[in-house]
Amino acid sequence: MNTAGRLFRLSLYGESHGPAVGVVIDGCPAGISLSEEDFAADLARRKPGAEGTTPRIESDRPAILSGVFHGHTSGSPIHIQFLNENTKSEDYADFTKIPRPGHADFSAMMKYAGWQDPRGSGHFSGRITIGIVAAGAVAKKILNTFAPIVFETRLLQAGGSPNIDEAVRAAQKAGDSIGALVEVRAGGVPAGWGEPFFDAAESVIAHYLFAVPAVRGVEFGDGFAAAAMRGSAHNDPFINKDGRTARNGSGGINGGITNGNEIVLRVAVKPASSISVAQHTLDFSRDEMTDLEIHGRHDACIALRSAVVLEAATACALADLALVARAENPWKSNIPWRKS
Repeated sequence: MNTAGRLFRLSLYGESHGPAVGVVIDGCPAGISLSEEDFAADLARRKPGAEGTTPRIESDRPAILSGVFHGHTSGSPIHIQFLNENTKSEDYADFTKIPRPGHADFSAMMKYAGWQDPRGSGHFSGRITIGIVAAGAVAKKILNTFAPIVFETRLLQAGGSPNIDEAVRAAQKAGDSIGALVEVRAGGVPAGWGEPFFDAAESVIAHYLFAVPAVRGVEFGDGFAAAAMRGSAHNDPFINKDGRTARNGSGGINGGITNGNEIVLRVAVKPASSISVAQHTLDFSRDEMTDLEIHGRHDACIALRSAVVLEAATACALADLALVARAENPWKSNIPWRKS
């Protein structure tokens, strides 16, 4: 479905070339200061304009339609809307007949029996992620009522190269696209959030991350490298009674529960499916192979703009984990060995 969360719940809506897109957030505590200005910094990070990003420019002005009164959250659902003002639907006219390789055109057609909105990729467009960024801004406000949590997000490489600008430039010149590896860090997360199994902190965070279009893999701490390590190298020795460790191979989570160290995760983002390089694929209307050349406005590296979306998705997951932890144990007793 289009809704996630147990206590901090968000529902995404809209299509890329429909009237508007946005998010409805339920479960946000009352009394948190919130205005349109609070979204500006993260929305700016998502905007196109840099080399390798789509030339589609939207104003992306957030309209808070409900849930805020006198500059503070009221406890009722928060509705944040963004108008679509710069659309060119004709660029997508052929994709119902010739689905783009690697895209959701075909699978959406199968699921919705051809009733899906194909314009601008419809509900499967990266345009929809603006709602996640908006929800992430609210989530960060909630998290800061628990602890001063600091996020740091960056691209480690693009197209397999640490020289990101050069790799993006080469892909754009070739009319192709490249993927990227994005690292998200969240410092200051308290210990004790998450559950042992199905609602493990990693599971909840990954659930949100895989909702972001083009995500192909997620790892925490040492991640896949742990498969080639010995326990003596992978384990994190404790260095104080607050649970701080000498290293952070676990990525800040043990047994599905945050351990008080920095949350460290990396996300593999695939190359964008829409490329101008000719692709030999099936024309479903004629049942014949054809060469598809995609025109229109697309990103050479979608991770340039989706990095902030991944950060926002992580913040949303952590906000839900925080609210659940508080609901489970609002008076958190002292740990026995800390008693004097």
